[in-house]
Amino acid sequence: QVQLVESGGGLVQAGGSLRLSCAVSGRTSSSYAMGWFRQAPGKEREFVAAINWSGDRTYYADSLEGRFTISRDNAKNTVYLQMNSLKPEDTADYYCAAASIPLRTIVIITADQYDYWGQGTQVTVSS
Repeated sequence: QVQLVESGGGLVQAGGSLRLSCAVSGRTSSSYAMGWFRQAPGKEREFVAAINWSGDRTYYADSLEGRFTISRDNAKNTVYLQMNSLKPEDTADYYCAAASIPLRTIVIITADQYDYWGQGTQVTVSS
């Protein structure tokens, strides 16, 4: 089993930055691809960013326009999402997810391929 705990959310003004963290515990000896998703009130969950096990492959939602950066520190069992130039439309609950993978090069962008999910952290961007 793997447990994921997100942190770093909060209230920020438009144009500001936040860094979300996702601490991974449990069976961390396995290889996991990681991802971030978000769900705004009244909307469906959407993909934000994903990263492979070694951290050298990433993928982002086109809508982000290069404002977000996903990274990971396997020594600390933590994945990060650096969010810059935040907009009110970025307001959502942000979730990290982990997928057990056979190859460390794999990046996963679809939610149904993830095995584990955190409880989420709320991000609110005021205009």
